Amino acid sequence: MAVSRVCWARAALWGSAGPPGPYVARRLQFVRSGMAWGAPRSSKLHLSPKADAKSLISYVVTKTKVINGKYHRFLGRHFPRFYILYTIFMKGLQMLWADAKKARRIKTNMWKHNIKFHQLSYREMEHLRQVCTKGRYPEVHGDFRRDVTKCLFLGILSIPPFANYLVFLLMYLFPRQLLIRHFWTPKQQIDFLDIYHALRKQSHPEILCYLEKVIPLISDSGLRWHMTELCTKMQRGTHPAIHDILALRECFSNHPLGMNQLHALQMKALSRAMLLTPYLPPVLLRYRLKTHTTVIHQLDKALAKLGIGQLTAQEVKSACYLRGLNSTHIAEERCRTWLGEWLQLSCSLKEAELSLLLHNVVLLSINYIGTRR
Repeated sequence: MAVSRVCWARAALWGSAGPPGPYVARRLQFVRSGMAWGAPRSSKLHLSPKADAKSLISYVVTKTKVINGKYHRFLGRHFPRFYILYTIFMKGLQMLWADAKKARRIKTNMWKHNIKFHQLSYREMEHLRQVCTKGRYPEVHGDFRRDVTKCLFLGILSIPPFANYLVFLLMYLFPRQLLIRHFWTPKQQIDFLDIYHALRKQSHPEILCYLEKVIPLISDSGLRWHMTELCTKMQRGTHPAIHDILALRECFSNHPLGMNQLHALQMKALSRAMLLTPYLPPVLLRYRLKTHTTVIHQLDKALAKLGIGQLTAQEVKSACYLRGLNSTHIAEERCRTWLGEWLQLSCSLKEAELSLLLHNVVLLSINYIGTRR
């Protein structure tokens, strides 16, 4: 009996018997339909893990952009002043991150190809000067250490509970002292540069006074006469010519105005003129002045190779400010003219005559048109 039932079922499935019963027909229809559309269904529903991850990331990024746009519109509509500060802060973070990435790329390229600092292009040298700390490249003096010091100070202040509100208040009240340059507004950048230049300008009369004091110490009568004429012109408010300064290069390579012959008070005044701290022992002051002047001399050679005409207006003003000229209120063409004079003088000097380049921070800038205010 059991064997006959099995044989009949097989015959019903393969069509070798009469029409099957309703139960067998339903089973046969289900099996055939499953075989017909089962494979395509699995290919549509079961995606690969990589495709799932990409679609999820794309969804999250899209939603984040939408929410961020709504948040920006909300701040701009209801809190316009705060929105300006928020925008400056976000742009500052982006610029800070971009500067760090570019500096890392330059240093990696230097390490791979064994390139020295003075072999870089002008823009790469200037970027490292602004960003790099004193480490693998001790000749580079930038603003990054001062910026890191500010960030560490703020981080320590915000450690106690609820102290972050005090930090925000201090940042709002003292932006020049506590915020790094990436987070300054355009107006703050101009105002703070004026403040810094006023600080270094206070040392200019002291530096000129030291130049007058060393006139009797000059043994050569011709050099003594040239130094007297130069000091007289500076006191009268006349901008000196390049040949008048180059005529004194011998005085600044040896006694009494060579880099190794400068006294402690002279180095303190020159450090203030270069926006370097004067509160260091004389040995460290001399080292910092020498290395800082060497970097500027290397930058001048790279800039002369590039050409002043290749610089943007902002790059020209930044280069002039580094070399002692307050370029924030001077027209671009006058800045380019002054920078050309500086390069003409700098590229004529040797390494032993860098003391003259250091003093040019005062000699070329104190009486230039537009700076006597």
